[in-house]
Amino acid sequence: MSVYDHGFARVTGAVPLVALADPATNAKRIIEQVRASADDGTALVVFPELGLCGYSIDDLFHQDAIIDACLAGLATIVEATTGLRPVVAVGLPLQVGDGLYNCAAVIHDGEVLGVVPKSYLPNYREFYEQRFFAAARDAPVTTVTVLGRDVPFGADLIFEATDLEGFGVHVEICEDGWVPIPPSTWAALGGATVLANLSGSPVTVGKESYRKALCTSHSARCVAAHIYVAAGFGESTTDLAWDGDALITENGTLLARSELFAMEAQTITADIDLDRLRQERMRMISLRDQVGDFADDLKPLRRIRFALGETASADDSLRRAVPRFPFVPADSADRDARCREVGNIQVQGLAARLRATGMDKIVIGVSGGLDSTLALLVAVDTFDRLGLPRENILAYTMPGFATGSATLRRAHILMDSLGVSGTEIDIRPSCEQMLADLGHPYARGEQLYDVTFENVQAGERTSHLFRLANHHGAFVLGTGDLSELALGWCTYGVGDQMSHYNVNSSVPKTLIQHLIRWMIATGAYSDETADVLAEILDDVISPELVPADDDGRIQSTEDTVGPYELHDFFLYHLTRFGYRPEKIAYLAGQAWGDRDRGAWSELLTADRRNEYDAATIDSWLRVFLTRFMNSQFKRSAMPNGPKVGSGGSLSPRGDWRAPSDSGARAWLDSF
Repeated sequence: MSVYDHGFARVTGAVPLVALADPATNAKRIIEQVRASADDGTALVVFPELGLCGYSIDDLFHQDAIIDACLAGLATIVEATTGLRPVVAVGLPLQVGDGLYNCAAVIHDGEVLGVVPKSYLPNYREFYEQRFFAAARDAPVTTVTVLGRDVPFGADLIFEATDLEGFGVHVEICEDGWVPIPPSTWAALGGATVLANLSGSPVTVGKESYRKALCTSHSARCVAAHIYVAAGFGESTTDLAWDGDALITENGTLLARSELFAMEAQTITADIDLDRLRQERMRMISLRDQVGDFADDLKPLRRIRFALGETASADDSLRRAVPRFPFVPADSADRDARCREVGNIQVQGLAARLRATGMDKIVIGVSGGLDSTLALLVAVDTFDRLGLPRENILAYTMPGFATGSATLRRAHILMDSLGVSGTEIDIRPSCEQMLADLGHPYARGEQLYDVTFENVQAGERTSHLFRLANHHGAFVLGTGDLSELALGWCTYGVGDQMSHYNVNSSVPKTLIQHLIRWMIATGAYSDETADVLAEILDDVISPELVPADDDGRIQSTEDTVGPYELHDFFLYHLTRFGYRPEKIAYLAGQAWGDRDRGAWSELLTADRRNEYDAATIDSWLRVFLTRFMNSQFKRSAMPNGPKVGSGGSLSPRGDWRAPSDSGARAWLDSF
């Protein structure tokens, strides 16, 4: 299979060396890069503005010799594309009637599909394009004859592949992308998903960052992929400089960028996710509303259809980063900002709920595990910011039949070192009474550790917390996380699924781990607190509801439900983008198939850098899909809590509405 089989399209931005006023040489160099890109499996290659002659030749544009040589160079390029997959966008001056136009010729498989003239001609500071060219609006025709064939001419062309769903290309030229309403905006509203900009763009100080902001924001606004290619080495430096900047962005994300100021030809390549763009546009009702508002303006857009051709020979190694932890940036600066923002969201949510209820106390169960630890840290931060005493955080650790001494010790150290009101309540007597009332075999001395045995303990803890809240005039702060809610790994109603307010409700397990690591790294806590936080991170994730076996092995959540790092990956791509399971498995293989591929957070030690083969990924994905679809009833009744991330909310009042009685068959049968 190739990347195209998974809903991707490979695109390339090419920056050749420029031979000024030498179209024959430029055509030869363009052909070399087209052929190399074809061998690389690309579907679209975009070259710089006026690349056949050079952007900076000034009055030489009006020389017949240059105009003729550009047409001859175009002819050689068109012929060279015969039998090749890529659509090619090449810049040249083209005479139409009495005007000379700054154009992009769009070529595929030995044919010119159409010609796009530049709409907006800059004529300020270093730019004098109105001296040389006519604007698209000045053209008296919508069809031109190029190399003996009549082809569409205009800025209103969308080139649509008939054999690659969602691959619709619009082309514009440099300044067209810098105006308030670029032509590509109309094209995106009309269905174009890939927006190409052939640019000259001499470089000045600060322009590098501005281009990045412009390209990423335009792709985000249009919910599209954007390919921007500026002229590079070889352009005239009489008065200007050129950096050969090329960027590929997708819906606000930078996928690839060229090396600036390179003195050799270069290309950048990335695989754009057509499924993602389709899903985002399908969900974004406001975009559809605007399409409706301007429907009459969009209907005249002309659609040029073509068959891209065979794509199976392209490789299936994805040319884009697939983060292992979609909820956690690997880059340290981005991660620090993300963790700080998540913490602020949680704190603000809890602070607002305290003020709304008029209460100044909370009750929280502290197990010595990850989730309750984060919730407790959030509570401490909230009370400090509100000027409330930490003693008003009524923390309870409630050992049961399987609570380990190390876990219990950590819970006490955590409560004591943070200065909250810490109390221990042994729930075993009340659990034994309930098991006896139920007639459970454990009450008769049998070692039966079934789901009833586990849930009696989980329910007893929650029952104590609610009654303690009644008794002290407080509310119960929930600790369960998004990953557990997705998997249904929580005791419904009278268990850890329920609370008065839950600051962790949209925080997945992998993010909780990184948040605690980050909190340690900030140095905000005492050595005693930091040391116990590190211990909590290093321990096995366990509900501690079943006693250790004869070999001393404790109950492990991940042995039962699977690795949280995989489940969080599945959760993000299923709920955020609605991908098919086959694609989710493919992406997981790209992210997790090789521990030596891709970036890792420096906070993760080598022994925690895992990899998974395809069979393991498929197996756990099936577990995830089954558990996720069968557990909706728990999410339909979940408590309030703040939404943290764009791919991280299962609230029935927010991002995720689903029936509680649907099954997983459609997903399981699809791969």
